[in-house]
Amino acid sequence: MNYQSVVESVLAEMQDPNCLRPLSTVADIASVKVNDAFLEISLMMPYPVGSFGWGLATLVEAQLGSQLGGLQPKVTIDWHVQPQAAKGGIPAMQEVKNIIAVASGKGGVGKSTTAVNLALALKKEGASVGLLDADVYGPSQAMMLGVPPSTRPDTEDDKYMLPVLAHGIQSMSMAYLVDEQTPMVWRGPMVSSALQQMLMQTKWQQLDYLIVDMPPGTGDIQLTLSQKVPATGAVIVTTPQDIALLDAKKGIEMFRKVNIPVLGIVENMAVHICSNCGHEEHVFGELGGARLADQYDTRLLASMPLDMAIRQQADGGEPTVISEPDSEVAIRYQHAALALASEVAMLTKSAPNIPSIQISDD
Repeated sequence: MNYQSVVESVLAEMQDPNCLRPLSTVADIASVKVNDAFLEISLMMPYPVGSFGWGLATLVEAQLGSQLGGLQPKVTIDWHVQPQAAKGGIPAMQEVKNIIAVASGKGGVGKSTTAVNLALALKKEGASVGLLDADVYGPSQAMMLGVPPSTRPDTEDDKYMLPVLAHGIQSMSMAYLVDEQTPMVWRGPMVSSALQQMLMQTKWQQLDYLIVDMPPGTGDIQLTLSQKVPATGAVIVTTPQDIALLDAKKGIEMFRKVNIPVLGIVENMAVHICSNCGHEEHVFGELGGARLADQYDTRLLASMPLDMAIRQQADGGEPTVISEPDSEVAIRYQHAALALASEVAMLTKSAPNIPSIQISDD
């Protein structure tokens, strides 16, 4: 019996729960070997699967069932994040595999809260994660990460800044470089230069993902990201409100123009649930994020409720994924992070292989 073919056939019939594609197109079969009464199968996933790897292995074993001629399947699953290649003439960063921009067309839609919870959720899956607060005018990630206002990054060789560690993730923010009362009265070129310095002169330590919390809008920072930074893709944050969706569309169109893939949509404030009576009300409209995702052929990564606890936890330096990891809201962030990581992985898998050209004197 060709056990390799049997395994391939079973994986082709199963769907990856995060990227919603056949598992055979996502997982690589690292090895298939007979060991006594067992068929030992090793699968390699292209994104972190800390929370569900064991469960997925159990499902594959169940699907293999009695197809192995009396052998009992024993499936193990590991994962490895591949780095994105250089793109558009912008060299890749050696210590950062993937740079993901979290952006919005307008302020006040919960972009920074989304960015920090996605970063923490990816960390919870086992990934090495960094968070860059690119909102130079209004940095907020230091507060959301619970970093004291007096914190300053250490330096190395008077050339590099060392990222500030918080909740297990590496972070950098303008809040670490100036007093919190100091206004950043800078013109566009100075802001763009500050972003590049925070990104390139921070000594990131082997990151699978660097989440970049972008300022709202489609201005200088966004153009700098597209022209100077090897961004893998972007996540757009919006609310269901029509005016927010209008601005979100502008953000999507901007990323399209500069050839940065939009990996998905996060819809915040989708529904309010009364804490007294449990009544559900769509204060800002309904299904706006889903319609936006359909219009632009991308994914709705999450639809988050209008919940006071999300704000309170972020303001207190203990975002929801950390403070209430088993809550429904935290689980939604976790699912969104896994969906995002799977989309990043499929970009790598679908990237064309460009053959190298060797020239000799023969």
